[in-house]
Formats: sequence, C-alpha cells, structure tokens
Amino acid sequence: MLLQSCLFLFMLSNFLLLGAPRSAGLIRLTALQGVLLAALLAAMQQHALLAGAVLLIKGLLLPGMLRRTQKKLDSGQKGCPPRRLGAGMLAGMVGLTFSIWFDAKLLMPPGLFPPLLLITGLTTLFCGLILIVGRITAISQVIGYLVAENGIFLLGSPLMTNNAVWFELALLLDVFVAVFVMMIAVRHIRDSFSSIDVIRFHDLRD
Repeated sequence: MLLQSCLFLFMLSNFLLLGAPRSAGLIRLTALQGVLLAALLAAMQQHALLAGAVLLIKGLLLPGMLRRTQKKLDSGQKGCPPRRLGAGMLAGMVGLTFSIWFDAKLLMPPGLFPPLLLITGLTTLFCGLILIVGRITAISQVIGYLVAENGIFLLGSPLMTNNAVWFELALLLDVFVAVFVMMIAVRHIRDSFSSIDVIRFHDLRD
C-alpha cells in the first residue's frame, strides 16, 4: 500500500513539475521527489543506508543548494511562458501514454517490477528531459537533470542487491558533485551575462 501510494504521488509530482511556472515551485517539488524516492526504497525493503543517503542528498542537500542559488540569482521572479507550460504538459501526457504502452508490451520476469513502477520511472525520465529541453532558465534545466536521474534511479531500483549498494551510493555522490558544479556554472553565467535565460544565448555572435 505504501509503495503504490508513493508511486502515485511521484507520478503526480511529475505533472506538477511540468506545470510549475517558477523555479521556487520546481525546487520544492524536486525535494518532494527526493523524499518519495527514499520512502519507495524503504517500502521495497532496500538497504536502509541507501534510503538514508537518498533522503539526505536528494531530499535535503540538493534542493537546499538549488534554493540558495535561486535566491541569490533572483531567478524565481520570472515565470515560464504559458505556451511552454501547456506544451510541456502535453508532452508529459504523451510520455505517460508511451510508458503505459511500453509496460504492456515489454516481456519481463514475473514480479521483477512492482505494479506502476516501470510506468512511473519512464514517465519521470521523460518529464526530466522535457524540463531540460522546454525550460528557458539554466536553473530549471538543472532541475530537469535531477528529475531525469530520479527516473533512471526508479528504473534501476528493482535490480539493486546488497552488493550494488556501494555502487548506488557512489552514483549519488556523482550526482551531488555534478549539481554542485552546475550551480557554480549558473552563477558564473549570471555574473557574465546578467541573466540565466538560455534563450538569450542565441544573441551571442563570434
């Protein structure tokens, strides 16, 4: 019951992410996904150390870094245009439809994926890619990277064993370092161009 509830909330958070117009809302939903991911690992009786690391890094540290950077850049004041939000939601529905179709067609050993886990993982991956492609600020695209990585993590969670825990912890550390570097890059973009709107990069000339 806990597993299915977490998967439902995770799926709901994906579409809330696609519909959130401002960076502040995206960051809060990213933190929620980190907490839900830790709860999913606990519900699937995965290693407690890994669940704790996911909660710490994805639920607390990374959202905290994003929130701190967003406040310094003052990037939460500009919302995403409604047209992009609508296109993102439509693309998310297409991704969900494909995930349901793929889950029905894919031949897997019985019991490998709990119900809805494969669909949720694929949809989360698609939603992360949509955020990367469809949003116009660098910090929103960083959040899209985190969401896509959450989808990959969900898809790999049924395959985890005790021997793979240290590999997953190392992967979490890599994600933490990658986002840390991205935050530094975003701040340098703001210092150099006075904006983190990636559309303005088209104005650059050799």
